[in-house]
Amino acid sequence: MELTLWTYEGPPHVGAMRVATSMDGVHYVLHAPQGDTYADLLFTMIERRDHRPHVSYTTFQARDLGGDTASLVRKTIEETVERFAPDLLLVGESCTAELIQDQPGALAAGMDLAVPIVPLELPSYSKKENWGASETLYSIVRGLLRGRAEAARATEATASEEDDRDPAHAGRPSVNLIGPSAMGFRCRDDVEEIRRLLDSVGVDTNVVAPLGATVADILRLPAADANVCLYPEIADTTCRWLERSFGQPTLRTVPIGVGATRDFLKELAEILPIDVGPALDPSRSRLPWYSRSVDSTYLTNKRVFVFGDATHALAAARVAQEEFGFEVVGLGTYSRQFARDVRAAAEKLGIEALITDDYLEVERQVEALQPELVLGTQMERHIAKRMGIGCAVISGPFHVQDHPARYSPQMGFEGANVLFDTWVHPLVMGLEEHLLAMFRDDFEFSEEARPSHLGAGKRATAAPSAPPAATIDSPVEEAAADLWTPDARNELKKIPFFVRGKAQRN
Repeated sequence: MELTLWTYEGPPHVGAMRVATSMDGVHYVLHAPQGDTYADLLFTMIERRDHRPHVSYTTFQARDLGGDTASLVRKTIEETVERFAPDLLLVGESCTAELIQDQPGALAAGMDLAVPIVPLELPSYSKKENWGASETLYSIVRGLLRGRAEAARATEATASEEDDRDPAHAGRPSVNLIGPSAMGFRCRDDVEEIRRLLDSVGVDTNVVAPLGATVADILRLPAADANVCLYPEIADTTCRWLERSFGQPTLRTVPIGVGATRDFLKELAEILPIDVGPALDPSRSRLPWYSRSVDSTYLTNKRVFVFGDATHALAAARVAQEEFGFEVVGLGTYSRQFARDVRAAAEKLGIEALITDDYLEVERQVEALQPELVLGTQMERHIAKRMGIGCAVISGPFHVQDHPARYSPQMGFEGANVLFDTWVHPLVMGLEEHLLAMFRDDFEFSEEARPSHLGAGKRATAAPSAPPAATIDSPVEEAAADLWTPDARNELKKIPFFVRGKAQRN
């Protein structure tokens, strides 16, 4: 465990909270001390959910440590079942409670309750949030479907080749969307967009899990013809188990960007007996036209740094390189379990991948590369703003402003349109910032009136009688300020901000 001011992922019990809050009829009892009870704040403020998260706490205090904290666990479980009457109960512990070794899952299993219980063993000091969400979803699916999986294997061994399709599959084919969850980046809108896309080619959505799923929905997972692994960080383990247990194929193309969406449809057609030809029409998205338009030609070869969870970082790198004409100069992720995929993608781009969960290492990389655009998380937005670089958030962790009330998917053809608007906006504003800076001597564009979109400038604070002092726009300039005279720094400001750092180093 490392003490830090910022972390890209919380401990694994936060991932379990995300799954429990995503589902209906599922409740999570968390053995945790006072101070670890932040689920309400996490889900109702950042994600602006209209109901409280499905989490109850034992909330032990320092004085309880001298007594029997296990009895506190039993009491909390009994009160939770009586009050909420859940269809399924998850029981686990926070990182602090793990040190006490009360084993709340085992305690709950021995209480003979009239509700199914899934005990969660999530090692807080070696695993993180996305792994916790993945393990929780897998534990729920496997716990509820284990008996059916064994029966399915026995039936498969004795079934004849003429038993072509299950009656539940009659009519249009169907798929499960696995992975969307609470506190996931634009999951709500992505699910809606993919539903529409599937419906347009004659495919039904059987179950979305865990977002909005019930225990009954989990029991219906085997009825689908295939599973769509929408967010591998959370869905991969569950999809692999369903594939082994029920023979359901898995679609692994994440449909972010026009090219990936077309590849997704082609992969779907290879698995299911459908015709996706009409849906491959590139005119379904405005992004290809925008990318070829005169107004966007100045974006070509813009240097871009990409960092986030593996799903969104890989997708963003492909879209930036192939559909926007950007030059990807940096690619990284904090999702260490998918480091191999990210390294392979970086190698194709001719760069070295950055695999880290240390935001200071990311900051050093951005400062060294001096890109013109950063595509990252909330932390990369802070880093880019301090350096005067445009930034768009593409991945969690995110702030409330990145969870808009409007329809704003990242996936599918409409998601490609959203990407274009979101990524081009900071570059356009950056160009405007540079033009305004060029005319700063004009009374209408004085230093005091400079825009603050990129946070590049500092308002003048000197007294009116004092000569105007040259401002320093970035950490690179500040580090070398003692090497530059005021006149030289003023000349340096005539260079566009997005290449100023490189010019100064040279």
